[in-house]
Amino acid sequence: MRARKLLLAASALMLTGCGTMAEMGDASFASAFAPIRDLAKRPAAAPAEEDYGFQDIGYAAWNDAEPSYQLFPGDEIDLQIPSAPELNKVLTVQPDGRVSLPLVGPMMVAARPIEQVRADAARLYARELRRPQIEMSVKAQPIKVFVGGEVGQPAVYDMIGDGDALRAIIQAGGFKTSADMKKVVIIRRGEGGTAMMRTADLSKAFRHGDQPDFVPLARGDVVYVPRSGVAQVGLFMQQYLRDALPFTFNYAINGNYQ
Repeated sequence: MRARKLLLAASALMLTGCGTMAEMGDASFASAFAPIRDLAKRPAAAPAEEDYGFQDIGYAAWNDAEPSYQLFPGDEIDLQIPSAPELNKVLTVQPDGRVSLPLVGPMMVAARPIEQVRADAARLYARELRRPQIEMSVKAQPIKVFVGGEVGQPAVYDMIGDGDALRAIIQAGGFKTSADMKKVVIIRRGEGGTAMMRTADLSKAFRHGDQPDFVPLARGDVVYVPRSGVAQVGLFMQQYLRDALPFTFNYAINGNYQ
């Protein structure tokens, strides 16, 4: 409906401009652009979540509980065997998902929790050692998250330590002026590989006295910053009106002239 009003206003302006601009007069000019002026004065409505295009995907209910850590190529495993210390070693998960255990050979570990890997390794070493006591732990690694949308530099980033959505966005160059900081989307893979989605209001981080919803991130999370409603209006004006008319004009949205 808004688009139709804007196009009708533009058509009226172009028809009136068939004569000279001097013949048009200030009153006619103001009347032709009244719908645009009224639209600019309206407060920007928060875009509905379905506008982001995520509604067609079956998301699971969001759960803050972290699933069991699944090993991934590049992870490092600290192997300790107190009864045979000569076999102690730091193992690196190879691109094919395997590690090479001293004395017993390769074993698939990718996409498995460390507890399961430890139990299987104990069974393998039981064939070679008497009463083997196997200790395994995963060495901390940076988590990779994808940050996209209205940020300075959308890309995949390594998050070291306790990463959250706001830190990831700052690392990606911060919010663009066109960003909707109140509707930041986080997508995560839950148990069984099912995707979960939630939104966070990160605008509170820039308001005194408000407690922001930072959302701690996990490996593989997607952080998407949508375009604000005001920015959508500005994009429409740019693409469908200002660039199409045979003369130039300025318009204001929230006091900012474009």
